[in-house]
Amino acid sequence: MTKSSDMLLVTTDGPVATLTMNRPAKRNAMCDELLAALEAFFTAPTEGVRAVILTGTAGHYCSGLDLSEHVSRDAEGTMRHSRNWHRVMDIIQFSGLPVVSAMFGAVIGGGLELATSTHVRIAEPSTIFQLPEGMRGIFVGGGATVRVGRIIGSDRMCEMMLTGRKYNAEEGLALGLTHYAVGDGEAMALAQKLATRIANNASLSNYMMIQAISRISDMSKSDGLFAESLCAAVSQTSADAEEGLKSFLEKRRPVFR
Repeated sequence: MTKSSDMLLVTTDGPVATLTMNRPAKRNAMCDELLAALEAFFTAPTEGVRAVILTGTAGHYCSGLDLSEHVSRDAEGTMRHSRNWHRVMDIIQFSGLPVVSAMFGAVIGGGLELATSTHVRIAEPSTIFQLPEGMRGIFVGGGATVRVGRIIGSDRMCEMMLTGRKYNAEEGLALGLTHYAVGDGEAMALAQKLATRIANNASLSNYMMIQAISRISDMSKSDGLFAESLCAAVSQTSADAEEGLKSFLEKRRPVFR
């Protein structure tokens, strides 16, 4: 099943939805309309979808905020615009749907902020990771100081922003900006394989992983361990856990709800 809009193409194949950012003339730069389309999907995802692939078109994932459409804002307006980005990135990260990014070309600025709100990232050799805001006289506003900073560390992120340094796919793999580095044209095939595998997990387990792990990293050790126990108690007493154990003993694939 396929749904199309000017900015975001949505295709579903069984339990996997593929979202393709579709602004080829702009290297899929993010504008308010595209951001709203992403929000709309993750707020009310297609029924039956259990995993999502997010990608771009025409050789690029997302080149960040579309500066050509930048609207002059006062301090309050800029803060509210930034906070809206934070809100939508949180919706993507915590909607409960696992999201796999198939990346190539530009993963720059807001594009990197978007990618790091997803859960599994795959990069082709053409991928460029960059935070060039310093060269534009601005500062990140879509969540990079938290999401990118937690992946590569505040010290390296500061250097990355000060120098405008670019990282390729292999360097991004070493830093954790991507989880897989693949050959030219191979990102979508791996994304489909991984998304299908993830969709076959128990949905409650996937939900727990998405909701709990990053939040536990913000907690003290004792609070984190207690939260882990709560997640274990809910998931391990579910019908899916019963099916998972039964299928293991019967040497067959589980059939989750």
